[in-house]
Amino acid sequence: MANPFRLRAAALTTTAVLLSAVLAGCGDGGKDGDLTAQKLDWKSCPAPSEAEGGGSPPSPLPNGGEWQCATMQAPLDWSRPKGDTIGIALIRAQASGPASKRIGSLVFNFGGPGGSGVTTLPAFGADYAALRTRYDLVSFDPRGVGRSAPVECESDAQLDEYFQQDATPDDRAEQVQLLDRTRQFNAACEKNSRKILPHVRTTDAARDMDLMRQVLGDDKLHYFGISYGTELGGVYAHLFPKHVGRAVLDAVVDPTQTPEEGALGQARGFQLALDNFARDCTSKVEECPIGSTEQEVKDRIAHLLADLEKKPIPGIFPRQLTQTAATNGIAQSLYSKDFWEYLTEGLEQAYDGDGKVLMLLSDSMNGRNENGEYSNLTAANTAINCSDEKPRYTADYVQRRLPEFRAASPLFGDFLAWGMVSCTDWAVPGAADHPDVSAPGAAPILVVGNTGDPATPYEGARKMVEALGKGVGIELTYKGQGHGAYDSKNTCVQNAVNGYLLDGRPPKANTVCA
Repeated sequence: MANPFRLRAAALTTTAVLLSAVLAGCGDGGKDGDLTAQKLDWKSCPAPSEAEGGGSPPSPLPNGGEWQCATMQAPLDWSRPKGDTIGIALIRAQASGPASKRIGSLVFNFGGPGGSGVTTLPAFGADYAALRTRYDLVSFDPRGVGRSAPVECESDAQLDEYFQQDATPDDRAEQVQLLDRTRQFNAACEKNSRKILPHVRTTDAARDMDLMRQVLGDDKLHYFGISYGTELGGVYAHLFPKHVGRAVLDAVVDPTQTPEEGALGQARGFQLALDNFARDCTSKVEECPIGSTEQEVKDRIAHLLADLEKKPIPGIFPRQLTQTAATNGIAQSLYSKDFWEYLTEGLEQAYDGDGKVLMLLSDSMNGRNENGEYSNLTAANTAINCSDEKPRYTADYVQRRLPEFRAASPLFGDFLAWGMVSCTDWAVPGAADHPDVSAPGAAPILVVGNTGDPATPYEGARKMVEALGKGVGIELTYKGQGHGAYDSKNTCVQNAVNGYLLDGRPPKANTVCA
C-alpha cells in the first residue's frame, strides 16, 4: 500500500503500526551446509531498524516473557540453493500453554507486500493471545523487507518529494512529469539494490517459508496470512500442497486478477468504503460535521481535492497537503471503521485550512515516522509487486482506461489508474499475469472475506476458494467494514478461526458472520 499511486493490499495492522539495515551482507553460509539443519540463535529483540520503521524494542509479553528474535539464512537465489545466502529476520513469542498441548509454530504474514512482520506481530500480539496458548507465534521480514536484505531506493528527502508529486496528471506535460519521476525512483532502486531485486518474488518468499517450517521443526506449515499474506499463502500452498497444515487467509487477494483488474477492483472497494463512511456519519443522532447528507459529504471531499490540486494547504511543516497526500490519507482512514473518526477530524480541519491530520494519515500509509524517516515499505512494495506482475502499462493505455476507472470511483479512479505505470520501467521482468494458487491435495484452508473490505474486495475470497481447488478452500463471510475480519474483534469470526487453528475444526463452508 506504500506506493502513492497504487492502493496496495496492505493489512490494517501493517499500515497502522507504521505511524539500517543494508543488504545483510550476502554471505556463503549455504555453500557447505544444509540450510534445513541450521540452528536459530534466539535472543532479545533489538529496536527496529530504520528500514523496519524505527521505534523501541517490543514490550514484554503479558506473562512477563520476552519476544525473541533470530536470523535464518536462506539462499539469495533459490535456483542456486548452495550459493550466497541472505538473512531472514524472525520474531517469536513462545506458546503460553502446557508443552503437551503445543501444536507447533503459527507463522504470520500481515501483508503489504513490504510490511515488517517483526515489528507488526508484537504491536498486535495481544490480539492473538488465544492462539498463543497452543502455538509459538512467529513472524518475519520477508526478503527485501526490513532487516531481511532490504530493498533500498531513495533517501528520506527524495521520498518526501516523491510523495508530494501530482499522481493524477491532467495533461501531457503532467504525464511526462509523472513518468519521469517514477522512472527516477525505479532507477534508484536498481542502482542501490541491484543484487536483491531479481530475488524478491512471492515464489521466493514462499520457498523461504518452507525452509522456515523445517528450521522451526514443524512437519506442516501452520499459517495465518492477511491481505497480501493471502497471496503468499496461496502461492505456498501451490508449491508445497503436502506441507500445508492449518491455514487461514483473511482479507483475501483475488488470485485470478491482472494488476489492472486488481486496481479497478480496489477503485470499487474504496468507493464502497467511502460511501459507507458518509452514510454512517450522516445517519447518527448527532449532526455530521462534514455534511448533512451522504452526497454532500462526498461532494465536499471532491471539492477539497480539486482545490488542493490548485492550491495545497499547510500540512506538517515544511510540507504541504497536496491532492495526492490528501487522497492517500483518506484511503488510509478507510482501512478500518476505527479510523473513521480521524477522517472526520481531518476533513473538518482541512476545510479550515489545516492539513495536519490528513497528512499524518498519509504518512502512516507511506511508512514515514514522526522523525521524517521512511521504512523501506515503498521500496519493497514496489520491488515485490513489479517482480511478480508481468504486465507493463503505458500512459496512453491508462488514458484510454480512465473512463471505466472514473465510473468505478469518482474519487479514487484516476489515482488507481495512474498507479498502473509504477512498474513500466522496472529493471526486473514480471513473472506472470497473476499468481498460481492451485493446491490439489492440500489440507483445508479457511478463506475469510469481508463484505466491506476496501483494499481486498469481498469477491476475492470466492475466487481464492475456487482457485485453490475442490476440497481445499473453505469460505467464511464477515458482513462488516474495514480491511480484514479477525482483527475486527467479531466473536463469530474469531470463534471460527480459533476453532480451526486450535482444535482442527473448520466451520461449515459458506458460514456467514455479521
